[in-house]
Amino acid sequence: MGEFSPIHWLIVLAVILLLFGGRKIPELAKGLGEGIRSFRQGMSGETHPTNPPTTQTTTPPASQPDEQKKA
Repeated sequence: MGEFSPIHWLIVLAVILLLFGGRKIPELAKGLGEGIRSFRQGMSGETHPTNPPTTQTTTPPASQPDEQKKA
């Protein structure tokens, strides 16, 4: 009774699927993975420099064609 058999794990997974639904589970897993990753980085003291936002160079507007000469 102390160990979980594969049947127990399947029941647990079925209950989780019923509670959260199929669409929400990947979002929860992604959030959990990002949280664990940031926790590990914080514990190891590593700091990865974030790339500064790149400034988008704006091109000047295209020149307007010369007005047609009135004859």
